[in-house]
Amino acid sequence: MPKLSNPKVVVTRELTDAVMHRMAELFDASLNHRDQSMTRAELETAVADCDVLVPTVTDTIDASLIEKAGSRLKLIANFGAGVNHIDLKAARARGIIVTNTPGVLTEDTADMTMALILSVPRRLAEGEKLVRSGQWKGWSPGGMLGHRIGGKALGIIGMGRIGQAVAQRARAFGLSIHYHNRHRLPAVLEAQLAATWHENLDEMLAQIDIVTIHTPRNADSEKLIDRRRIALMRPHVYLINASRGGIVDEEALVEALEAGKLAGAGLDVWTFEPVIDPRLLALPNVVMTPHMGSATYEGRAATGERVITNIRMWADGHRPPDQVLEGWI
Repeated sequence: MPKLSNPKVVVTRELTDAVMHRMAELFDASLNHRDQSMTRAELETAVADCDVLVPTVTDTIDASLIEKAGSRLKLIANFGAGVNHIDLKAARARGIIVTNTPGVLTEDTADMTMALILSVPRRLAEGEKLVRSGQWKGWSPGGMLGHRIGGKALGIIGMGRIGQAVAQRARAFGLSIHYHNRHRLPAVLEAQLAATWHENLDEMLAQIDIVTIHTPRNADSEKLIDRRRIALMRPHVYLINASRGGIVDEEALVEALEAGKLAGAGLDVWTFEPVIDPRLLALPNVVMTPHMGSATYEGRAATGERVITNIRMWADGHRPPDQVLEGWI
């Protein structure tokens, strides 16, 4: 791989000041100083004349956009771990390397997941709204009753870095850990987490009290939690999703929540962000946060540093450390 002394880098979204300043120092950087996504036309202009594109999850880097890329574009250095918004096959066909930033947001996302696991059964959002409304009449024995999470069974779908970090936190709250993953964890790690593997997802869903999703969004996971699988869960189950919208069939989820076939949900991601089904907005037993699972100053800084490392390694003629390989496709 030849060296490139001063690659032209286009950043599609406004990042933290420190990250953007560092990129301007190191590269021939074209920075987006607006806190909004580039338009399709702007993306087409960008890919036509740059060496490196730095997109975010809000950019759709599909086959038709990649087809419009100029011969210079050889690296798509994604700002974030998920790459379901990038057509990896189309990039590979054009000889374009795709990188991501795995691991840097693990703890932040696990913290947010644990917050949702606590918030929904204990009705924290409902209680906060009641206090702000001015309608709270004071403590009473039957007021704002929720459910304790200690002693409940947590089902984790996807036991990668984030799933394991959630399991560690959940154990401290007295939850028993169950998980479904494509591959079983090594026995020593399973023992450390006191986790029970379920090869069959349907079997696990029928046994747990809270389910949380931590699998990438791809062709295999699209609407993984559909109407049939929701029907397998017992009515007292809470569903948590801080992974990606689209993994849960939102129409089926709304129907189950409205019919009392699920006890509640904690959602940080949506299928058609930022549009949210108004029926979900009307449900008191749904805690909703605006895709903020990774939103920490520390996490954003670490993500930017990882992007810069990938670009520098590539520009120096080396394989970037976070190249996304075929297993993601």
